[in-house]
Amino acid sequence: MPKRAPPNRIKLSWQLKIELLDITPTIWRRLIVPEKIKLPKLDRVIQSAFGWTNSHLHEFIIGGVEYAHPDPDWAEEPGHVYETEIVLLDSLGLEARCFDYIYDFGDQWHHVAIVEDRHIQTSPTSPIYCSAGENACPPEDVGGARGYAEFLDVLADPIHEEHKPLMTWSGGNFDPKRFNLDAVNRALAKIKP
Repeated sequence: MPKRAPPNRIKLSWQLKIELLDITPTIWRRLIVPEKIKLPKLDRVIQSAFGWTNSHLHEFIIGGVEYAHPDPDWAEEPGHVYETEIVLLDSLGLEARCFDYIYDFGDQWHHVAIVEDRHIQTSPTSPIYCSAGENACPPEDVGGARGYAEFLDVLADPIHEEHKPLMTWSGGNFDPKRFNLDAVNRALAKIKP
C-alpha cells in the first residue's frame, strides 16, 4: 500500500509591534514571526530589526517569568529561566497580548511587544520580516533614554563643544529619523527560520 503524504500543516505567524519605551520620537518595528519561534531566535530578530549589535545581555519578561540566555551569575536567581528551548507560543499562550524585552542592563533599553494579529504564513521563504517601522535605533552605549536625549540635543547644536566628537563617535551621519525597511529586511533574511 503506498504511503500517504502527511497533511499540510497550516503554519501561523504573529504580527508583533515592538516599541522602544521612554524615547521621543517613538522608535518601533512591526515584525512578522512564526508563532513557534524560540526565544533565542526572537532575540536575534529584535536585534536585527532595531539595529542593536548584540553586545549586551538581554531578557524577555513573559507572564511574569524572566527568560534569559544561560548565565552562571543567574544560576541561583529565583524566577530566571534559561531561554534556550523556550517557544514564544508556549510561554505566551494564545490569550496574552504583550510581553517585554530588555536589552543592555546598563542602558536598560526596555521594549514592549504587542501581539497585534495572528495569520497564516503566506511566505514560506521569508517567514520572518518587518512590515513597517519608524525612526533610528539609538547608538549602543549612549547612556540609555536620558543619554540618548542628551546625545540628540548635542547633535542638534553644531556649536556645542561635544558636537564634533559625538558626530565622529556615532559614525558621522546619525539621523534619528532614519529607518530603512529594505535594510532591516535584508538583515532579517540572514536569520534562518
